[in-house]
Amino acid sequence: NGNAGFQQVLERLESDPVCQRLSLKSFLILPFQRITRLKLLLQNILKRTHPGSEEEVQATQAYDALEKLIKDCNENVQRMKSTEELIYLSQKIEFECKIFPLISQSRRLVKCGELTALDFNNLSPKWKVTTRPIYLHLFNDCLLLSRPKE
Repeated sequence: NGNAGFQQVLERLESDPVCQRLSLKSFLILPFQRITRLKLLLQNILKRTHPGSEEEVQATQAYDALEKLIKDCNENVQRMKSTEELIYLSQKIEFECKIFPLISQSRRLVKCGELTALDFNNLSPKWKVTTRPIYLHLFNDCLLLSRPKE
């Protein structure tokens, strides 16, 4: 989004009749869609082969290899999403001192959300409760609490 030249080239390419008005995103997703279609095709081939035949053995091996490939693809997609979340979060969070590297190969965000902190003022004759928002970021290896910059 920040590179105007890239955006212009991308718009020109996407409007080209060869691309059939498909976006870059659809071209990136297309290989994954083909893999899942291959899985369905192999399932149908397995249904139509004779049990114990050489064709069944080969189709089963192909199906198992394809299952492994799909599993690897899904794991890599999840890993990339997790890394993108960490990058986005590291751009939003500002540490007073840089002793905590937020982006790590092994770290992933498990859960995040807004909480309300309650502060009780004991000095006042009446109980006074003030609230302020805080954010909880639960990672697989640590818990981070943050607050909006004032």
